[in-house]
Amino acid sequence: MTIWNLFSTVLMAAEAVEHKGGLFDINATLPIMAVQFIVFVALLNVIFFKPLTKAIDDRDDYVRTQIIGAKERLEKSELVVKQYEQELATARKATQNILATAQADANKIRKERIDAAVAEAQAKVASAKAEIDKQKQDATASLDAEVESLSRQVLEKLLGNLVRS
Repeated sequence: MTIWNLFSTVLMAAEAVEHKGGLFDINATLPIMAVQFIVFVALLNVIFFKPLTKAIDDRDDYVRTQIIGAKERLEKSELVVKQYEQELATARKATQNILATAQADANKIRKERIDAAVAEAQAKVASAKAEIDKQKQDATASLDAEVESLSRQVLEKLLGNLVRS
């Protein structure tokens, strides 16, 4: 209602001043244009600017919540990554300990088997030496008996009857 009152007052003032030929002629066109401008701004505000600002505000809120959510997820994922890295380091240490223990056990078993094989080989060598010594003594005794027998035969053939007596 106040706009119409303002409009009517401006119209009456414009009718009262009928001054022609100046730089600005104030007639009924100026108040009508002012009213049109005000009405157009009000309509634009209701139809265009309020929904647009609401959409912009909604989009801003959505982006802000998404950024906050992304930061939270990033922090959680960084914590999970740190936890997994710690678990991985622990598992690697455990694996290295297991490998070291297994290598020590394998070296111990290998050393025991090598020692057993060396002992067995030394026993076989000692047994073979003993047998060779026995065979050597037997052969020497046999050869001594045979040498004595052969030397007796040679002497008998050479000396003939002298040796038999």
